[in-house]
Amino acid sequence: MSLLLTRLFLMLVVKPRPARKERGDVPGWVLITVMTAGLVVAIWGVAGRQLQDMLENALDSVSNK
Repeated sequence: MSLLLTRLFLMLVVKPRPARKERGDVPGWVLITVMTAGLVVAIWGVAGRQLQDMLENALDSVSNK
């Protein structure tokens, strides 16, 4: 019985499968891109003015030295 199970397991696992064309995970990349854009818009909407002030202060401190 164990020999039969071993053969069955090997036939299922080691059996070469025909190559198929890889097209990539397009919906996954679209979802990541849309979610990233959404996060940027949300953060910009909440903290846009503070981020702009931080950038201006940093650039002023570099240019004044």
